Amino acid sequence: MPKRALVEHRPWLLASLAAAIAFYFLRDNPIGGLWLILLKGAGVAFLAVYTLRRGHGVAALLIGLTMALSSIGDMAIELSLEAGGAAFFLSHLAAMSLYLKHPRQHTTGSQKMLAVALLLGTPLVCWMLSHNWQVTLYGLALGGMASTAWMSRFPRYRVGLGAVLFVISDWLIFSELGPVDLGDIPQYAIWPLYYGGQFLIATGVVQTLRHELAEEDG
Repeated sequence: MPKRALVEHRPWLLASLAAAIAFYFLRDNPIGGLWLILLKGAGVAFLAVYTLRRGHGVAALLIGLTMALSSIGDMAIELSLEAGGAAFFLSHLAAMSLYLKHPRQHTTGSQKMLAVALLLGTPLVCWMLSHNWQVTLYGLALGGMASTAWMSRFPRYRVGLGAVLFVISDWLIFSELGPVDLGDIPQYAIWPLYYGGQFLIATGVVQTLRHELAEEDG
């Protein structure tokens, strides 16, 4: 990466990481609810800025919108599970729009089977964990996001994996709403899985867009 790019763009990733790590360790600190909510939202908000600054075209706008809506969801969910879920539902629709516009040209049977499993299995597990039809409806969008990410032309072991981590983090959230007791696992694992997934998605999409732009210029 050129020195100018390092100076101008990597700080957004560093700021995102700093905010995410700070929230994880300060979330039980009595520094004030509003400040913690803003700190939580900042992690993915900085990823949104990064994608818009480093990406190009409609794809950059869609991944930036996805991250921005997710950041709103991160903050809203601290006040209302329904409001946060609505923001994330919209973020999944934006992500699906991006992935469907960029399908992978060649896929194997096993890859297609996994995509179907994500699409159908995600809402099923959401229902098993929560016994809540609203959560299950959200799970349809969540599974659609993960399935289309896996079948998109973006790096599968960054964007696809990031989407799967997102799904797992939400499953841990929903496990706290129903009969399944996972002890302290959700408390410690939800945020790292979620943020790590979003980081992989944002950087994986931008990496692809930058590579394609370089090929066009070449």
